[in-house]
Amino acid sequence: MRVSVLQENLAKGLSIVGRAVATRSTLPVLSNILLETDHAQLKLSAMNMEIGINCWIGAMIEEEGATTVPARLLSDFVNSLPKERIEMELDPARQTLHLECARYDANIRGIDASEFPIIPTHRRESGLPFVELPPHKLRRMIEQVAFAAATDESRPTLTGVFARFDQDRLTLAATDGFRLAVRSTILEEPAPGSVGVIIPARALIELSRILGVVDLGEEDGVDVTVTEARNQVMFHLPGVDLVSQLIEATFPDYTRIIPDAYGTRAVVDTAEMLKALKVAFLFARDSANFVRLQITPGDPGQIKFTATSADLGDNEGEVDAHVEGDALDAAFNAKYMIDVLSVIDTPQVMFEAVSARRPGVFRPVGVGTEEYIHVIMPMSPK
Repeated sequence: MRVSVLQENLAKGLSIVGRAVATRSTLPVLSNILLETDHAQLKLSAMNMEIGINCWIGAMIEEEGATTVPARLLSDFVNSLPKERIEMELDPARQTLHLECARYDANIRGIDASEFPIIPTHRRESGLPFVELPPHKLRRMIEQVAFAAATDESRPTLTGVFARFDQDRLTLAATDGFRLAVRSTILEEPAPGSVGVIIPARALIELSRILGVVDLGEEDGVDVTVTEARNQVMFHLPGVDLVSQLIEATFPDYTRIIPDAYGTRAVVDTAEMLKALKVAFLFARDSANFVRLQITPGDPGQIKFTATSADLGDNEGEVDAHVEGDALDAAFNAKYMIDVLSVIDTPQVMFEAVSARRPGVFRPVGVGTEEYIHVIMPMSPK
């Protein structure tokens, strides 16, 4: 293999695939990145047995070939180089990659490419049906849902995001048992069939990161493909494929915990409520994030936030709100409320609750066909 590539292109490609490199694996080759010539481009690949990423970058290919080299060393070395052209040449007998750039050169020992697992590519799986989504919309949906998934590996089902493709609607849902985020949208083109799968939240968070760094045109979309065996999902965008294993389980029926009525409803300025909660959290974080909400009807109504730390002191804050229904005195996790308000991008947000012992519900105000519901379980009064 003999390849010439610009330093900035290689550095960007390595940053895209680098997060899929295995940090703990019984297979040493999974600590490496695969470099392979492919259709007059240089393909970079990494995988950790849960997700795999392929990235294609422009390159001058003088001789075809492939190898794998240690991911961390290659990335650190390339990022240290000046923004000039890098010449790479593989000695296949010794599996050593020689790199030259400006006045720097290095020899990096690798592992034969034949030992690297095959990662499906969009080109190879192009015959399967897919759904195309606008990148900005998909990224926003992920940001509003994935954080609510569980991080506790003892409950693997809840570490995923349930994705339901049903005719012209896509719904994402995630829960950790204490909160639930549900985001749905209308598809521009109907899905080829009705399917529900559980995608690891880590894979979607990684996809969101990639969508934020890849240069996309106005007409570019993200193709979502579920394999025939329904054990993998592939996201394809120009120059990048992300493949993830699916969680094979039954996602809980989350619709049962979404209240269908309310006893108290408050419409409040999103930024003001977020600011008041961030101040309360300074005291609440030392007491299990416990914040008391006292909602009072009136003209205008008010929401008072109270947080107390046994060692540090206490805090009270108020915001005006348009309140319907009864007064409410309830307690919730301040961090959970901050998390959801941070991803709601409408000027106003609606908070609903049936009673102090029932879940609280956040909904954006004025989102048209876009739907977002976030449910938070209450905390026991102190």
